[in-house]
Amino acid sequence: MAEIIKMPKMSDTMTEGTIASWVKKVGDKVKAGDVLAEVETDKATMELESYENGTLLYIGVKEKASVPVDAIIAIIGKEGEDISTLIGDNATLEPKKETTPVDAAPLSDTSGIEATVIRMPKMSDTMTEGVIAAWVKKVGDKVKAGDVLAEVETDKATMELESYEDGVLLYIGVEAGKAVPVDGIIAVVGKEGADYTPLLSSSPKKNDQPAKTENKQAETTLASASISSVTVAAGSSDSRTKISPLAKKLAQEKGIDVKAVVGSGENGRIVKRDVESFSPAAVKTTASNASISTTTVSGIESFEEVSVNNMRKTIARRLSESLFTAPHFSLTIDVDMDKAIDARKSMNDYAEAKISFNDIVIKAVAIAIHKHPKVNGQWLGDKIRYNHHVHIGVAVAVEDGLIVPVVRFADTLSLTQISTSVKELGSKA
Repeated sequence: MAEIIKMPKMSDTMTEGTIASWVKKVGDKVKAGDVLAEVETDKATMELESYENGTLLYIGVKEKASVPVDAIIAIIGKEGEDISTLIGDNATLEPKKETTPVDAAPLSDTSGIEATVIRMPKMSDTMTEGVIAAWVKKVGDKVKAGDVLAEVETDKATMELESYEDGVLLYIGVEAGKAVPVDGIIAVVGKEGADYTPLLSSSPKKNDQPAKTENKQAETTLASASISSVTVAAGSSDSRTKISPLAKKLAQEKGIDVKAVVGSGENGRIVKRDVESFSPAAVKTTASNASISTTTVSGIESFEEVSVNNMRKTIARRLSESLFTAPHFSLTIDVDMDKAIDARKSMNDYAEAKISFNDIVIKAVAIAIHKHPKVNGQWLGDKIRYNHHVHIGVAVAVEDGLIVPVVRFADTLSLTQISTSVKELGSKA
């Protein structure tokens, strides 16, 4: 009795498969284990084996066509066996002919134009956009069906985009390195000299929006996208006093000279709490003990940003999702601190500022980050920023909650300097 071969589900995310090529043809004898066809899934190209002995009586899917999981793709049985009832009963399962997406209300008649729009194909079930990694052809090049036009990065892998038309590459709509959503126009192939502009105007420019979004993200994430590294001399100051409007008003009301106030905000900016906690007596005390309590920190803040591909974007998105969907646990270990206790005792016998265990931990963390720079990174959506400097945040409890003053360039500071910095920052909290 004839057996129906259906499209198997080859991965947990697979919803359809594409017949890349048929290895057997109608009339061929097949045995269990013989490869019938090569099937492209959302993960990879895999071989479809026969589990029956007999003759390949029917092929229901042409090469390069896609069918959903469980749809009929072939029938194997005895030579000459009548399979018309099997085909008739399952006619509704035959794959639908693929059609090029057409806008519901085109702006102009494009039927007479000898050119074809190439759109971003959906290369996996989770793919929402593709990045043109590189163009293999350029405008003006002659192309044939099967020629590779470009390399496309998806959320799974980098794949080749082939042309299904003969002609000339008339238009490239996406630059290398740019992303375009699925079904967005990426190119036009047609007869040399053909006027293809109506094809572009009659189709929605789906790749415009991501570009605007990407630019907006770049502006939000980095104030100056053209600058690859930022240099800031910590502890330096310009002639203008950096102070918030509210802090300035409060200082005027209290008659405080803002130049005498030390700012705890970003880049030394004076904020409201600095004015409220300002004490002229404290300034005199600090000045008299400048050799002990004042720490001069110098260093250069710099970083590099590395563009990430679609696969890493997907990994980051999935990891973020797992924060809410997967169980988490904490790992606790015991550390022998006997030598650290002895070292701290010896250093405090001679140090100008008393060193705490917390200071030792800060120094250890700073050294560890310096040795493992990949840990010192920030996720910026479409790139990763690897900081070359090491700043350590120290949590300080305050009446209204928790703030985190930052010990800058902690890897370059001595334990005494770290101790002094933490005390100074803690007093401002």
